[in-house]
Amino acid sequence: MINDKGVNLTMLCDFYELTMGNGYLDAGMEDRICYFDLFFRSVPDGGGFAIAAGLEQIIDYINDLHFSPEDIAYLRGRGIFSERFLQYLEHFQFTGDIWAVPEGTPVFPREPLLVVRAPSIQAQLLETYMLCMINHQSLIATKANRIVRAAQGRTVLEFGSRRAQGGDAAVVGARAAYIGGCAGTACALSDQLYGVPAGGTMAHAWVQMFDTELDAFRAYCRTYPTGATLLVDTYNTLQSGVPNAIRAFDEVLKPMGIKKCGIRLDSGDLAYLTRKARKMLDDAGWTECTITCSNALDEYLIQDLIAQGACIDCFGVGERLITARSEPVFGGVYKLAAVEDDSGTIIPKIKISENVGKITNPHFKKLYRFYGRDTGKAVADYMCLHDETVDDSRNLEIFDPEVTWKRKEVYDFEAKELLVPIFQGGRQVYEKPSLGQIKAYCAAQVDTLWDEVKRFENPHRYYVDLSQKLWDIKNDLLNGKR
Repeated sequence: MINDKGVNLTMLCDFYELTMGNGYLDAGMEDRICYFDLFFRSVPDGGGFAIAAGLEQIIDYINDLHFSPEDIAYLRGRGIFSERFLQYLEHFQFTGDIWAVPEGTPVFPREPLLVVRAPSIQAQLLETYMLCMINHQSLIATKANRIVRAAQGRTVLEFGSRRAQGGDAAVVGARAAYIGGCAGTACALSDQLYGVPAGGTMAHAWVQMFDTELDAFRAYCRTYPTGATLLVDTYNTLQSGVPNAIRAFDEVLKPMGIKKCGIRLDSGDLAYLTRKARKMLDDAGWTECTITCSNALDEYLIQDLIAQGACIDCFGVGERLITARSEPVFGGVYKLAAVEDDSGTIIPKIKISENVGKITNPHFKKLYRFYGRDTGKAVADYMCLHDETVDDSRNLEIFDPEVTWKRKEVYDFEAKELLVPIFQGGRQVYEKPSLGQIKAYCAAQVDTLWDEVKRFENPHRYYVDLSQKLWDIKNDLLNGKR
């Protein structure tokens, strides 16, 4: 893990951020105020929405932004940076403003998840770390939410540490999975650092370590009588595993008056095996014994298992969650949206591309979400200029900027701003919620989305509209009129 070497995370940046910073200083632009938007272009797995995550780590990072003497010595050794720039870095601190959507918020393509207003060098240096955190954790939180919804109320646990792309990905990945809806993790360090509930029972090695499977089960039940979960597929699930588990429960737990216990399967035809195991447990009187299953699961396999009548109470999901294996890139980007001139006037900026999906939305913006007053459901998101307000006491016509003929009237709605202040003048003004609060907020906000938006296949396209003023500015920039 990175911090094992005691490194300064300020240096976790792309080298061009340093070369551009040196160039900005040389050009006399170090104090120029600029605005950057962090957003993503498409939802992973073709889903209808994503889940924002990673803000807490960004806050901690910005609060510790500095260049150490070792960093300065390294940069000086490269021989390409001016002494004036190195002196600037010696006294570096963040003095800008940041707004962001809270973690756990369902979000949509091309709307800002985070906005930075800061002097040019400061704003540029934030790019890599912020994208690293938002891209990774939003990806895992989004995948976790899909898997949890597929489980239809059954417990989902994150089991992926050993398959993650490195220790840091395992630890914060478990945090993101918890935000997305997982009930806990197998990663002890994520529990220690972030409070993600960690738990675990046994591996096949436990069973193999004893002379017999029954001996292994008895020993485990004696050591952990409350909530004992036995891995029953080491040898033969139905012929020895489940019968030996029942016998261990009868001999060790029943005399203690304990009825709650569990078994776990990690291989085989899980639909068939769990149906058979459920009947065996019920016939033996262990009706409260839960069945947990793992083995390269994802949302589609979980859906199929449930449709096939599998008797599964809990899913342990590993590699396909912690790596988001089906689409392992979130695709967030960090783009300049505006600058201020010497008088403080905001000048919008746009990136134009032959690839329409890469054309940016210019200017310093607000982001609203409209909720129907009668249903409480999210109707649309609305991007407008920073000094515009939305009057939700009257009807409003919105359109899809990518399909401009597709319009709808929004009525009887409540407008809520999504971007909240995080830093003002370099000082943190946002009180970080607990991880449990973020998880609960995420579940509540996902519940505001219509089921059509939450479909795994061909989800309904959610409206993300631009105000008329913002649309006109974008059009003018595209047509070279500004």
